[in-house]
Amino acid sequence: MIDSITVEVIRHSMLSAANEMARNLCRTAYNTIVYEIHDYGISFHDRDGNCIAEAPGIAIFSGSNDYGVQKSVEFIGRDNLKPGDVYMVNYPYWSAAHTLDVLVFTPIIFEGELIAFASCRVHLLDLKQKDAGYVLDSTDMYQEGIFFPATKIYDQGKVLEDIFNIIRFNSRLPDRTIGDLQAQVSAVHTGDVRMREIAKKYGKQTLLEAMQEINDHGERLSRAAVSRLPKGTWTATDYCDSDGIDLDTKIAMTCSVTVEGDKMVIDWTATDTIAKGPINLPVGGTIAASRLAFKSLTTPDSFICAGNFRNLEIKTKPGTLLHAEPPMPTFTLWTGLLAPEVVTKALSQGIPNVVPACTGGDVCDIMALGVNPRTNQFWLEATNDAVGFGGHAGGDGEDGIMHPTEPGCRNNPVEILESKAPLLIERYSYRQDSAGAGKNRGGVGIERAYKFLAPSNAIVINYKTKSDPWGVNGGNVGVRNRVLVNPGDANEKVVGVSNNEFGVGGKITNLTGGGGGWGNPFEREPERVLQDVIQGYVSLDAAERDYGVKINAATLTVDLALTNGLRSSKNGKS
Repeated sequence: MIDSITVEVIRHSMLSAANEMARNLCRTAYNTIVYEIHDYGISFHDRDGNCIAEAPGIAIFSGSNDYGVQKSVEFIGRDNLKPGDVYMVNYPYWSAAHTLDVLVFTPIIFEGELIAFASCRVHLLDLKQKDAGYVLDSTDMYQEGIFFPATKIYDQGKVLEDIFNIIRFNSRLPDRTIGDLQAQVSAVHTGDVRMREIAKKYGKQTLLEAMQEINDHGERLSRAAVSRLPKGTWTATDYCDSDGIDLDTKIAMTCSVTVEGDKMVIDWTATDTIAKGPINLPVGGTIAASRLAFKSLTTPDSFICAGNFRNLEIKTKPGTLLHAEPPMPTFTLWTGLLAPEVVTKALSQGIPNVVPACTGGDVCDIMALGVNPRTNQFWLEATNDAVGFGGHAGGDGEDGIMHPTEPGCRNNPVEILESKAPLLIERYSYRQDSAGAGKNRGGVGIERAYKFLAPSNAIVINYKTKSDPWGVNGGNVGVRNRVLVNPGDANEKVVGVSNNEFGVGGKITNLTGGGGGWGNPFEREPERVLQDVIQGYVSLDAAERDYGVKINAATLTVDLALTNGLRSSKNGKS
């Protein structure tokens, strides 16, 4: 029987190798979405496709990489896997993501036996989807790009040029798309080499036993965490702005969560919508979203592994929004980004001292493209802007941080955007008064203002502008996401999900949501409110209106007498 010290040494060897894969990917990728934003998911899996180690990146990929590898191996056949083979899969119903989130993986074979897999998922820029950049209004899957169903791209170490030529001749950005795909190949090759080195150092059988124990230990931690939670069933509904076709109708997402013994059931069967547009989610994506919520609420301080989810049951209704089936369109996948917080909202009713309030609610993506007059070349850049996190029993929500589905990601820096594209970032700041008030307030969102120096398009991918970031335990809602086209101009308009055309000098401003508050705002200590005002997070008016705290504007001191009067008159607690 393997000892725990050896297990941890091997675990950290694999984690180190996964991080090396990520560094290799970032050094060789062509696309800022990869090497600046870190829009990727990198994992090691045991020989059954179960996650055993991963690098920080897009958290929602944690479950979908497992699903993608497992479905692909079912299709390929385990006996057909050879050393040096590399496969790519982007068929949404197997990959558990949209066509541009391409999963590349390689079998790791040591002493003639399959021992593991290394995988790398990356957002590629273009695979002949009907619109450049992003598809917002597809009505079936065949408008969403070329599908690769577990397609071999390297055969025992030899590149299959025909596959790369198909991609090259069907992409608007062939060099960057091929370059990023080859960077993925480099990453999984690194994983293959390092895992075989670990097997050689510790022995194949010891490594296999360590992988088993990593997942068994993950299960024990998870069961212990769930057993400590209150028992019961709670239900919540939240909303996606639209399906991309009927822009005036919000789409409901309803979830019931049951905690019983040391198990949890996340039940989505009440979500029975069939969306006309591309917000439908393959079941692999729903599994990944549900796992993310479960992990963050049960064992957030331990490394992720598939064993964490053995005591989680996920229920869906086939042929609906969260269990899409061909040929339903699935391109935007944003329901998968919103779903974890529906789980959190349900649990907030039963365990408000554990669950945080809602974040700003979205990854708030702006993708811009056009022809760069400096180079006469087509350009495409994107960035996800940060949101406020929800307040919680332990303190305030974080200010201006990446959405919880992508905690390992970063935004695209101002300097990079301005050097790569005809863009000028005119403002980048926290968004005052965006946080939900509470005993522990939510985090504030951000404001980023873009100006176009050449004719361009800007695609807004934000599906949470029509519903509030909810509070917990009496906390106030946060301020919603808001996107302004040509702000301050006679043609100013507020947009949600949209593709917008701009001439020279056109502007767009992304105002991201604040997190919901936790607890009664009138129980927040006046000195904490004063510090928020001094830091610029809260205005003087909001301090008085939302917290009942009167601050002298000239001296920046709290008037305790007026504050106590305000709080008493509004039935707060002094």
